Amino acid sequence: MNEKINVSIIIVNYNSFNLLKLCLDSLNRFTRDISYEIIVVDNNSTEGSIDDFLTGYKEIKLIKNKENEGFSKANNKGAAIACGKYLFFINNDVEFIQNTIKKVVEFHERSRDELLVGCKLLNKDLSIQTSVTPFPSLLNILGANLFLYKIFPHSAVLNKNYLMKQVIRDPNDFIEVDAMFGAFLSLSRDSYIKLGGFDEDFYFYHEDTDLCFRFKKTIGKVIYYKSTSVIHYGGGTTQNYLWFHYKHRTLSLLYFMKKHFATSGFITGTFIHYFGLIIRSPLNFLIGALTFNKHMIKKSFYLFRSLFIFPISKSAHYL
Repeated sequence: MNEKINVSIIIVNYNSFNLLKLCLDSLNRFTRDISYEIIVVDNNSTEGSIDDFLTGYKEIKLIKNKENEGFSKANNKGAAIACGKYLFFINNDVEFIQNTIKKVVEFHERSRDELLVGCKLLNKDLSIQTSVTPFPSLLNILGANLFLYKIFPHSAVLNKNYLMKQVIRDPNDFIEVDAMFGAFLSLSRDSYIKLGGFDEDFYFYHEDTDLCFRFKKTIGKVIYYKSTSVIHYGGGTTQNYLWFHYKHRTLSLLYFMKKHFATSGFITGTFIHYFGLIIRSPLNFLIGALTFNKHMIKKSFYLFRSLFIFPISKSAHYL
């Protein structure tokens, strides 16, 4: 390992070259007084040549996958060639607005504990974006699928989004949490190796939650660090692929439950999730038809279609 490099920044990309350009340009503009390398893992982009795109960027390590291998496997490939003491996993739809990399590294260095750290994510208008979530449980899965979070909006157990409100109200500049979204995550390379990296059976979604779960269970603390922030545009890869979104939301949640819940909990959670699909599909269609909302009608179709997928084996995550 090259001891001169403090940080390895790993960015998984699939198309969305305009967002990747914004990410790289802002990263290079704001990151100062710390040595870093950038590793781009391209998941077989189809909207252009990643080689041509990166011509104007010097000293970027590029890994070109021959197919879209998903978020977990691509990140692990990037980490395998990383030289930094700390690994930063950054989405391609993140824009830097300050020297966040250095600030987070300094926070790591000040701590006596092993940490997995995420920073504050902002929307385009600079409002605070939801980026903290409790681990999946039967209660918050029930709340999400049966709309109980709307009936009990202040319930920390039924409304998983309520945790973010509690985090915002906390006066400290950092707070220990369950899990953070994977748009911006950092940990030491040693901790990453101990964990065995991302679980590659998560193709897309919940791989970040699983990483936080295993880190908190076996290594150290998961920290939401409020003293620095980045803009996260969100949906850069999935906004034009609705079936991909709903399909892998279902597959990844079921796999998380299968991996971390007891058998009875997995069976109960699966029943709740599919019952929720049965309720939400016709409801979305009815609202979409009454309001002439094509997006809700499409959502209804994809929710219905999700009823017919199930991860009976590891390979099913890639169907």
